[in-house]
Amino acid sequence: MTFDEYQSAAARTMNPRLNDNERLLDAAAGIAEEAGEVLAHVRKHLYQERALDRDKLAEELGDVLWCVASTARASGLSLDDIATLNAQKLARRWPDGMPI
Repeated sequence: MTFDEYQSAAARTMNPRLNDNERLLDAAAGIAEEAGEVLAHVRKHLYQERALDRDKLAEELGDVLWCVASTARASGLSLDDIATLNAQKLARRWPDGMPI
């Protein structure tokens, strides 16, 4: 599955009652909300000695991905293009990889 295929699949579940601006805000706010849930799992693992629940973490990361894809869609952006641009930026910033 490509990023754009995922973005189209995710778009099927965007709230149709919202207008374009409301979809944009709902998805962008969701990024922060879901990122907080990812952080909670990692924090509990590292500081409360809980086992890292990889299934729950994957589920929350999937929710973050949905929000990113939906924010991009609501902005008229392609997730494939965003990923390509980011990879190019990283290659320019660290042409030899991250320094140790």
